[in-house]
Amino acid sequence: MNIFIITLVIFVLIYLFLNWFAKSSTKKVAKTIRSLIIIVSILLAVLMAFAGRYIFSLPFLMMVLPLIKTKAGFTLLQILRIWGLLRVLKNYGRYNFGSSSQNLNTQTVSLEEAYKILNLDPKKKYSKEQIMNAYKKIMKKIHPDVSPELTRLASIVNEAKDVIIKDIV
Repeated sequence: MNIFIITLVIFVLIYLFLNWFAKSSTKKVAKTIRSLIIIVSILLAVLMAFAGRYIFSLPFLMMVLPLIKTKAGFTLLQILRIWGLLRVLKNYGRYNFGSSSQNLNTQTVSLEEAYKILNLDPKKKYSKEQIMNAYKKIMKKIHPDVSPELTRLASIVNEAKDVIIKDIV
């Protein structure tokens, strides 16, 4: 019932506006539209001044973060995920920034480390398709074709995928 009343009110308002628009002169319509634009702009400015302290809050930042893209085509959220992956690898001694040595740690990736690298929960059971989806999601960002400097990182992610797949089989 409420939807019917609201729809009826909207149609009546549209009818009245169109009727006024058809009967008014062009100058009067232009003056009214100009006045409405000025009034709406002032109201928006007051609203933004009042809400300005909230606009850069953490929830707003987290809402907007996936939408902001860098010049490389990555979103800031993807860059933060890559940074988190590099932190995990550095903590395990697998990747060192600025080191050209490829032999940082030649031991195999542990199962716990592999789950962290692919951003998976070790307590859950995953199918091979789910593991491959997580692997592909990361490899889209760090594939050596994107940047040759990421070759070592890509090989570590490949090894982590292999360790998890061997564990579930």
